[in-house]
Amino acid sequence: MRVIALMNQKGGVGKTTTSANLGAALAEAGQRVCMIDMDPQAHLSINYGIEPESVEKSLYTMLVEEGSFLEAMQRLDKRIALVPSSIDLVAAEVELVNVPGRETLLRNRIAAADHDFDYILLDCPPSLGLLTVNALAAATDVIIPMQAHFLALQGVGKLLETVQLVSQQINPQLRVAGIVLTMFDAQTRLSTEVVRDLQQFIEQTAGTNLPWSDAVLFKTRIRRNIKLAESPSFGQTIFQYEPSSNGAQDYRALAREVINLFRRRGEKQQAPAPAAEPSGETVAPEIASDPDVQPQGD
Repeated sequence: MRVIALMNQKGGVGKTTTSANLGAALAEAGQRVCMIDMDPQAHLSINYGIEPESVEKSLYTMLVEEGSFLEAMQRLDKRIALVPSSIDLVAAEVELVNVPGRETLLRNRIAAADHDFDYILLDCPPSLGLLTVNALAAATDVIIPMQAHFLALQGVGKLLETVQLVSQQINPQLRVAGIVLTMFDAQTRLSTEVVRDLQQFIEQTAGTNLPWSDAVLFKTRIRRNIKLAESPSFGQTIFQYEPSSNGAQDYRALAREVINLFRRRGEKQQAPAPAAEPSGETVAPEIASDPDVQPQGD
């Protein structure tokens, strides 16, 4: 199972649109998906036709009132479930300030539940507060939706610093899976330049011990599409609202990329190491390393 945090501290970059429609596209591809609305604005919940004011059990119930993951979850169809948000979540960071282990509450609730999802998608708020830290502590991977703008590119640095901090102190398994470009216009020179800068950045960090050393820039670009902007007002994903639109095509393509990426990485992790071929030479025993030199962790 993959727990993916979709995050960007800058608002209006298509993060919730990507959470909602990537989740739907994964389900359409046969995956079992649960989405968790981490944002007090509850836009992901609204996108799926759930009014925050009418919700009895929500993420707030799970984090603050110690409710269970399955109690807060709403089953939308046989392959999609959602843990909705509510306005009460605004107060969660204040109410949890003195709670021991407050950074790992979400992780513990998910781990304690008897569920069988292939993917859990966490739609993070546009900030780097306690709710986002909880998402990063629970996640196996991070996907960063962003626009191909210069200022958006600048903001990625701060976001990666947060990922690295959480990786070092709370969740050493956390990795950045990749960056997906949203509201993309291939005709502009700026878009081309941002793509080039991102590709160079990813190439420069490959092979390092940083949490984003094996990140990818997804080949799928989510094009500007009016249907994507309209569908949330009807409480529908793009696949319900206009399944033949460019937006639906793009999110289907992104879902295929995500599935194939994690499938390749899973196969790579499970593959046995190749046996060493005998050289016919006597190999000396390994010399103990200097005790003053500490090995670097991943």
